[in-house]
Amino acid sequence: MTGTMLLALLAMQAGYLAPAERPDLATILPGPPVADSARAQADAGIFAQERGAVDGDRWRQAAADVSSDLPARFADALGFRLDLARLPATRRLLDRFGADRSAMVGAAKAHWRSRRPFVGGTAPICEPRTPALVANGDYPSGHTAHGWAFALLMAELLPDRAEPILARGRDYGQSRWICGSHSWSAVEGGYLAAAAIVARTHGSPAFRADMARAARELARYRLRSAR
Repeated sequence: MTGTMLLALLAMQAGYLAPAERPDLATILPGPPVADSARAQADAGIFAQERGAVDGDRWRQAAADVSSDLPARFADALGFRLDLARLPATRRLLDRFGADRSAMVGAAKAHWRSRRPFVGGTAPICEPRTPALVANGDYPSGHTAHGWAFALLMAELLPDRAEPILARGRDYGQSRWICGSHSWSAVEGGYLAAAAIVARTHGSPAFRADMARAARELARYRLRSAR
């Protein structure tokens, strides 16, 4: 590996924001509901109600949305399949942004250490109850933050597709409480977390430059694909 390649890899892994620049989601988000509060009761009611929809079409979509392959899950909304192997600027943007998003959401989960709604019961959820899933806190939903942040970025890069992309981003997040892997409050927190992270990252000149590069790359890619 050349020195230039190594520096590029390290930059990608580092994200756009230094640790001290990353906003503390624990000071921004409302946090998980207090036990026995109206919000907690609403979460429990939503979880119980959705268990009656097992094996329906929306349940099956939620199961498919467990996948974090967002180019595949958003293909219809984008209007094309996002082949990141052929889109290096777009891939770099998403990878570097993802490093910041993962760090901030992970810190928030570690702060609250909230229990997922299915823990302690036997009600069905749409994915395996792995030890890793149980140990990974409920609030905020990382899946939702991932999907909504992706939708916000892609809507900006592809403004003519903004409506279907944003609608799919909302839908992808809702799959988490329909699945039962997250509470409704955790999904709400995921949307808010994504919005905060995207807003703050726009303050990075490197991020803005990479957004411009990705927009040009995607425009060329779509033009070639349409021929």
